[in-house]
Amino acid sequence: MTDRVVLAYSGGLDTSVAIGWIAQETGAEVIAVAVDVGQGGEDLDTIRKRALACGAVEAVVADARDEFAEQYCLPALQANALYMERYPVVSALSRPLIVKHLVSAAKEHGAGTVAHGCTGKGNDQVRFEVGIGALAPDLKVIAPVRDYAWTREKAIAWAEERNLPIDVSKKSPYSIDQNVWGRAVETGFLEDIWNAPTEDVYSYTRNPAEPRDPDELVLTFDRGVPVAIDGETVTVLQAIQELNRRAGAQGVGRLDLVEDRLVGIKSREVYEAPGAIALITAHQELENVTLERDLARFKRQVEQRWTELVYDGLWFSPLKDTLDTFVLDTQKHVSGDVRLVLHGGRAVVTGRRSEQSLYDFNLATYDEGDSFDQSLAKGFVQLWGLPSKIAAERDLRGN
Repeated sequence: MTDRVVLAYSGGLDTSVAIGWIAQETGAEVIAVAVDVGQGGEDLDTIRKRALACGAVEAVVADARDEFAEQYCLPALQANALYMERYPVVSALSRPLIVKHLVSAAKEHGAGTVAHGCTGKGNDQVRFEVGIGALAPDLKVIAPVRDYAWTREKAIAWAEERNLPIDVSKKSPYSIDQNVWGRAVETGFLEDIWNAPTEDVYSYTRNPAEPRDPDELVLTFDRGVPVAIDGETVTVLQAIQELNRRAGAQGVGRLDLVEDRLVGIKSREVYEAPGAIALITAHQELENVTLERDLARFKRQVEQRWTELVYDGLWFSPLKDTLDTFVLDTQKHVSGDVRLVLHGGRAVVTGRRSEQSLYDFNLATYDEGDSFDQSLAKGFVQLWGLPSKIAAERDLRGN
């Protein structure tokens, strides 16, 4: 029986060329797998036909936009996932979903190997291979670009020699990865970290410096899930898409970050994530209203670790799975409305309300109706500071 290789397929030059190259080098039949996570561009049928025209024996295409929104973006939202406190793990979220579909296709079509187009410098090679190993440890993995020094020049020559149905004339100065949660841009002149991004870098967002009227909206959450915008019911995917549109029009979600890559180098990345940033901003504020203090403090520690695990390609790890359970449990009271004003590149919370609120007006007010018993505060302060006071007295004696 002929060996089979499942290839993570984008429809672009590198992965289209990889179909024939893998077949030639390994003698295996290639099955192309393309997953729609809201990246836009060509429709799935066009991509499928191109894969077959480039030599794939089968092409599997999946519209996974709702799956991605509900099973990957939503957990990230509930964890307020911001790597290095800024980046909403755009690319890292899509990789485990793609891995899941690759492994499924490998099992369905009897393939013993999975191939991807990642380089040896990036995080994605780790996310793909560690994810595949966690779901199907028996599968082998090959990476032509990394393992066989496959360059763009070689890919273009290969495509031209074989008249493959690919446009090789257009070369973006950037490396771009995008999905419905956001957009990542790197390389080109951005590799000089002194160079400021130019407007042609951006696609999801308008220039925040351009004058325009603010956009005000009300987001409704139910147990940490966005369920309505301005009273209109939405799915998770629709919530992200609508906020990509409205927050993006106000320039919200632009990030210029020198980040710590998993492979040990620092990399300059420019991100756009208008929907993600708007949603996380609103969700964090609703948690401020509904989560008890110590739970909220501990959750912030969990959020950081959860985000690092996802960024580092450990979506399917035991620790990540356990932290998922904790995060989900924290959401049982995170219900209510948050009013956001989108303007000048910022998403600003201007109002919040919840039947699960822990905010007590009568305890918080300094006006009439104050129910806070201030007579209790003196003794509380004395006892709270007692350990520090005793230590200070000891230190004074020592001097």
